[in-house]
This record gives sequence, structure tokens and C-alpha cells, in this order.
Amino acid sequence: MKNTAGNILPENYILAVLSPEERLDAAFTVAKQAFKKTKLTMKDIDAAVKSIRSRNVREKK
Repeated sequence: MKNTAGNILPENYILAVLSPEERLDAAFTVAKQAFKKTKLTMKDIDAAVKSIRSRNVREKK
């Protein structure tokens, strides 16, 4: 008998049992805590997102 429990990461299981809305709430909570003491602005975050998205588009071509 295989030990499948050893192959499952707890954080993946926890996310799997959450609804999509709860996953989004959890992601925002984690992000809020991660960026709590930084001086980033929304403008900085938007610029980073645009940069990453454009890089991904270039790599797919």
C-alpha cells in the first residue's frame, strides 16, 4: 500500500478545502501581512504587475 499522505503538502490540502472566495481572502490576508511594514505604493505594485505580465507575454511568443 502506498503512503499517499506523505506526498501531500499541508498547505495544498488547506487551500483545496477552501472555496474560491475564501482562497482569495486568504491570499489578501497573507499579502497584507507580508507588505505591512514596507513603503510600497499601489503605483509600485501596478508597475511590477505590468512588468511581469509583459515579460510572460514575450516569453510565450
